[in-house]
This record gives sequence, structure tokens and C-alpha cells, in this order.
Amino acid sequence: MTNHPALKSVRLPAPYADVELAFTEWGPAAAGRTVLCVHGLTRNSRDFDELAQALSDRGARVIAVDIAGRGRSPWLQDPTQYTNATYAAHLTTFLSTQGLTEVDWIGTSMGGLIGMSLAAQPAHPIRRLALNDVGPFVPAAALGQIKQYLGLDLTFDSLADLEGHLRLIHAGFGNLTDEQWHHLAKHSARQTDGHWKLGYDPAIRVPYEDLAVHDVDMWAVWDSITCPTFVLRGQDSPVLTAETAADMERRGPLAKVVELEGIGHAPALMTRDQIEIVGRWLDLPA
Repeated sequence: MTNHPALKSVRLPAPYADVELAFTEWGPAAAGRTVLCVHGLTRNSRDFDELAQALSDRGARVIAVDIAGRGRSPWLQDPTQYTNATYAAHLTTFLSTQGLTEVDWIGTSMGGLIGMSLAAQPAHPIRRLALNDVGPFVPAAALGQIKQYLGLDLTFDSLADLEGHLRLIHAGFGNLTDEQWHHLAKHSARQTDGHWKLGYDPAIRVPYEDLAVHDVDMWAVWDSITCPTFVLRGQDSPVLTAETAADMERRGPLAKVVELEGIGHAPALMTRDQIEIVGRWLDLPA
């Protein structure tokens, strides 16, 4: 069975009535399980197409959201609101608009940080939390690497040139096929004046001017999480160090950690082995 994605959007109610979130949905609304996929800092919902297809074929409803300012979601009028706290509030409200009180959360990088902050709250919607190459401690040095490409307002003469840029800055995604890189490029681009630009608001960098000055330390948040938690780590990741991953197994929700050889930040969740690992942990029968 093949479930084709539906491209949708919803305008949030007050106090976020000026915010519209686009999302991609697979599987029936009546499915017994809903998986919410949340992308990384400069990425978008279509990163999850292959994973979502596989999980929906296993009987789940899968929703991947374009965080404000990315993909098909409109840009925010006030760029200082491009923060994880804002995104967490948006997504909490989004789940309410969809009538969802319980989801399995898959968060890549930034999406994982947002998921952690919600899972630490007393009344949260997360049944199971899967973190893709992120944890409660991110070294300032790794943030410095991210800052080098965060919010760049680059112009490309062709989609192929944009794809080449993505292959360079996201080499940590792993050994993807040409077709997969093209898929990422096609859904990471916007055309303007006959040229190609990256598909996000360059102003997402505004709240992060001090990025790389301090480590991200969310251990207090981590220690408040009690839901079952899974961590996928790229062996060469500078964002989620081996030391942090080991500590995540010993404290807080006592996460199960799986490490992937030859991958950096972050596993693309597009290969058969990675999809199988996630599906198995979510306990969705093949």
C-alpha cells in the first residue's frame, strides 16, 4: 500500500492568529497512532517524505510541519520571534487545531530541542520522543559551525547549484543517492527573479546573533522528561557528542541510544536501515 502525501495548511487561533503553518500529511486521520515530525533549523517538512511514507504504510498517520519561516509556512513579521519557545507554542496550538492530544514525536536537531522542552512539561502530548542527533547539551563549537550557514541569503543560478551547496553544508546527512539529494534541493528552494534561493526566511538568524558564544545546556529539562525516549546519533556528529549521548542513557528518561557509523549531523532518515530503526522503536509492525 502506498499513501500519498497531502499538502495542507492551517491558520492558528489567537494569540497566534497571524501565524499560518503548512504541513504534509500521510495516512488516514482515523489511524490509531499519529507521528509528528519536526525538522531542523534551516530545513523543512519534506525532509521526512521517505520516513513518513514508510511509517504510514505501517498504519500510522504522519504529520510533518513546516516551522514558521521555512518551507511553505509564511515568514514571521517579527524576526525576533524565531525562537524555540515560539515554535513550541505554535506546535502546541497546532496540535489542538488537529484535535491531537497524543503523538509520537520525531525531532531532528532543532525539532528535537522543541520536543524536549514540551516533554518536560507536566501535561504534554508526547507519548514517545525520538531525537535525531541532538541532546540537552550542545557545545558552543558545534553551534559555531551551524552559524556559518544559518540564515545565508544566497542566490543560485540553477537548482543544481543550490543542490551543490546543500551537499556541502549538509555532508553530515550521510551517503545519500543523487535522487535523494535532488529531492532535498527541490523542496529547499524558492525561485525569485529567475534565480534560486534557499527556502527559508534569512531573518531566522536574527535571534541567534550570539550563537556559538555559549553552550546549550538543557540538562534540567532533560531530567524532567519521563516518557520513553530514543536517540539516533551520527557517530561523527559535533552537535551530539558521544559523552552527552552516554549521559542521556544514564539520567532523565534513560534514553535508548543508537549510533550510526559514517554519519555526522544529522542522519537524514532517508535510508532503509535508519527508517527501520525508527519504525521498530515506535513499535509499528513492518
